[in-house]
Amino acid sequence: MKYWLALILALQCALPSYAGDAVPMAEDPVVEQRMIAISEELRCLVCQNESLAGSRADLALDLRRELRTLIKANKTDAEIMEYMVSRYGDFVRYRPPMKPLTWMLWFGPFILLIGALFFLVRMVRGQQAGAAAPVLDAAQRKKAQSLLKDTELPS
Repeated sequence: MKYWLALILALQCALPSYAGDAVPMAEDPVVEQRMIAISEELRCLVCQNESLAGSRADLALDLRRELRTLIKANKTDAEIMEYMVSRYGDFVRYRPPMKPLTWMLWFGPFILLIGALFFLVRMVRGQQAGAAAPVLDAAQRKKAQSLLKDTELPS
């Protein structure tokens, strides 16, 4: 019984050490809502498949803090987006603009899909053409028949 009591006491002392820090909220809820709306449109540069609003990476926390300061400085949403794009490139946006520099982002997956389908069709057609019976001349046919007669099993 003494051991159980000591174990429970030790666990209760250790549990608060695992508590995480609270995410700081802005003093103004309007600023916080606007920051969340803007950060939903931006990609976390560490995670790359999460929005800036949903990421828990340290860089995402810093960028959200930067967004708050820009919002408090009365920057418009377009100015904030321009600032982020000028600093991190078009990759930071979930929907990058259509321009020659981002054509590969927009059309690259389709080009790869078309290329893969082209090579798949070529490979299948090549295997089908190779599967046809080879043309044998008379000497090769005679040799093949003699080999087949030699390997016949007695009935």
